[in-house]
Formats: sequence, C-alpha cells, structure tokens
Amino acid sequence: MKVIEVLDAELVLVDLEVNLGSKKQNSPTLCARYNGKIIPLSTPDGRPILMKEDNAIEGDSVVK
Repeated sequence: MKVIEVLDAELVLVDLEVNLGSKKQNSPTLCARYNGKIIPLSTPDGRPILMKEDNAIEGDSVVK
C-alpha cells in the first residue's frame, strides 16, 4: 500500500435516519465530514463502504 495524499477530513458520529421500506430507522453511524459534506462510512446494516463524495448527504438532510 502507498499513501498518495492526506485528506483534511474529520471523523464524526451521527444519528443517521434511513427509510427501510415503509419504516424509518435510526442508529449511530460513523461518518466523515469532508468539504462541508457528511459522508457515511458504512451502510445501514453496518457494512463498511468507501468514502466517496458521491455518497454524501446533501442539503436539507443535514441537521447542524
């Protein structure tokens, strides 16, 4: 492995709410705050995912 670049990101723990069919469920989720966006680092069922800005939670969904 090789470190290409160190990113200026902050790890945050958020109470994330997701829609699962007709139900809403929330749980603490590890996320990264990067360029003003919140990016989840795991799926709702706990599986890790890559940190990509495409996965960022945008707009009205973010409570400050």
